[in-house]
Amino acid sequence: MNIIVPVLTLSGLGVAFGVGLAIAAKKLCVVSDPRLEEIYAKLPGANCGACGMPGCMGFAEALIQGTCTVERCAVMQDEERAEVAGILGVEAKIKVKLVAVLHCHGGNQRVKDKYIYTGARDCILAHLVEGGPKEGFYGCVGYGDCARACPFGAITMNEEDLPVVNENKCTACGACVAICPKKLFSLVSVSKTYAVRCKSLDFGKKVLDVCSVGCIACRKCEKACPTGAIKVINNLAVIDYTICDNRGECFKVCPTKSIAKKKEDKAWES
Repeated sequence: MNIIVPVLTLSGLGVAFGVGLAIAAKKLCVVSDPRLEEIYAKLPGANCGACGMPGCMGFAEALIQGTCTVERCAVMQDEERAEVAGILGVEAKIKVKLVAVLHCHGGNQRVKDKYIYTGARDCILAHLVEGGPKEGFYGCVGYGDCARACPFGAITMNEEDLPVVNENKCTACGACVAICPKKLFSLVSVSKTYAVRCKSLDFGKKVLDVCSVGCIACRKCEKACPTGAIKVINNLAVIDYTICDNRGECFKVCPTKSIAKKKEDKAWES
């Protein structure tokens, strides 16, 4: 008799807990959207984070929840975006292909060193010491942080210790833009032919004293451009790509060749 009571008590508790767990499982269960795995299978799987989500699965979940659009993925091609949009039942917009552009071509053969740097070949660390070892404060440090950060292998370093962007591999993920301590990269439409390969805000002789191919703010480009697409702002030529029509008049008149034609410049591969 003494044994029966505890056995019945424990059995009763077991039944009660089982019923409680069953009810809780039913109430708290998360129904997985069958589209999630289908969408995830269409994504590139690079987990680059350029979309602002924690990897491709996070991006797929955000698409299902409607908190972002398929255009946020810089890696997918238009056909792949259309497929994912079809699964979601929405229409994908045609995305202009962008590529990374380096706004500097003052490599180690054109810019002198102001001191001998013996630290780690890391742009961010070197930049902390007077902006890096090169004379020009605004120029590329040249230690390849951007190349190491690129998840697609689209950036390599050339013999002048300058980054070279491969347009075919570049997905405009923005990793190079984010990591460069000098903020020398921008994302530009692949259809654009010319770029200002300088970021110096110094003027005239002060620029040429440290770099032979820097922008000296002479304004010849500004005067030559028939569409008004290029302006000198804070001693630096800046191209407005929304109205630039690739005529190249700025390139023709630039005395220091700080405006470069992409297909003829060492900073691009195609």
